[in-house]
Amino acid sequence: MKTLRIAFAAALLATTAHAQSLPSAVPAPIVDGHNDLPWALRQENGSRTSDFDFRNLPERLRGKVVTDFTMMKAGGVGGQFWSVYVPADTEGPEAVRQTLDQIDIMQRLIDANPSMLVKTSTVDDFERAMKAGKIASVFGVEGGHSIGNSLGVLRQFHALGARYMTLTHGKTTAWADSATDAPRHNGLAPFGKEVVREMNRLGMLVDLSHVTPKVMHDALDVSAAPVIFSHSAAKAVQNRPRNVPDDVLVRLKDNGGVIMVFFAEDAVAENVAAWKREQAAQKARLGYDHPDRPDLVEKGLADWRAANPQPHANVALIADHIDHIRKVAGIDVIGIGSDFDGLSSYPQGLGTVADYPALFAELQKRGYSKADLAKIASGNILRVMRQAEKVSARLKAERGPSEVGFTG
Repeated sequence: MKTLRIAFAAALLATTAHAQSLPSAVPAPIVDGHNDLPWALRQENGSRTSDFDFRNLPERLRGKVVTDFTMMKAGGVGGQFWSVYVPADTEGPEAVRQTLDQIDIMQRLIDANPSMLVKTSTVDDFERAMKAGKIASVFGVEGGHSIGNSLGVLRQFHALGARYMTLTHGKTTAWADSATDAPRHNGLAPFGKEVVREMNRLGMLVDLSHVTPKVMHDALDVSAAPVIFSHSAAKAVQNRPRNVPDDVLVRLKDNGGVIMVFFAEDAVAENVAAWKREQAAQKARLGYDHPDRPDLVEKGLADWRAANPQPHANVALIADHIDHIRKVAGIDVIGIGSDFDGLSSYPQGLGTVADYPALFAELQKRGYSKADLAKIASGNILRVMRQAEKVSARLKAERGPSEVGFTG
């Protein structure tokens, strides 16, 4: 057994045979579980890719966008799940259309930058692209609302390159409860369980970020493949609704899945959450006092922020979440899912995709070995992806595409 562990660690470290050298603190290329660059391009650049220099971020977008190729390579990134998010209050055919638009944005960026980005279909393709020094790319659908209650749409998103789907985003869907909305199904509805089974058959990772603990448990009961949390944190460290409780972390270990720790400040740091609560209360008070003067509401909020600057999380707090997850469930369940370009602010020291080495250096100071860090960087998520492919091959040999329809 010891020989096998040594061989596995050596294989992880061997992925550093990368066309471009890695930062000293990062022992293997990082596979990040969640980056919202397509949404940032939609919001900040009118969905255009023709005037977006992916190698070096245009000056006009600095401070608004935090991802480009040069920074990703400086950060040690080798692979990326690109989120194709659309807002959770978008439903039905419009949600499907907007999600296709998001896929199109990222596909155009990939097509325009073949020396830097490669869309991959299999884990083998993914690893080959990383070894060539390119950013291995797949898509992640962020929220089950995007499929419009259709397994056919789910299958077509998979065919277009989506390799995970988050079962909900910020709102409860017609078949799954969101952690930040009123529950309606006591977890996963019957159609939601069929979605999980069909994702297993496709080889599409079931992503449990944003869902209630009951949905987490239901999905773990149903899934034949390892599940992921593409961007989440530990609820025992910071008690926010969408963070992951310890009993789920224990089951995640048994499932063979991975939680990819993210950098959302209010989800990892109580002082930031408290500041945001007070800001929301201040906005509500101003709105009550000036219901017909939105300009006064905005001025009052600006004055309040000037007198009460937002506090920030830091690298050590992110490492605290990783420490806790390791204590509860072990090193094999941990990955990184930053949520870069999907947040309004970032922890000190983790402001762009160039900054991952700061986190790895902090973990190294805490006693994490190179083999541990290689697992966190990419070894664990690559293992999960490979296992999902094996489960998919078995299930496709056993059954065809699900023909279950949504009945409400």
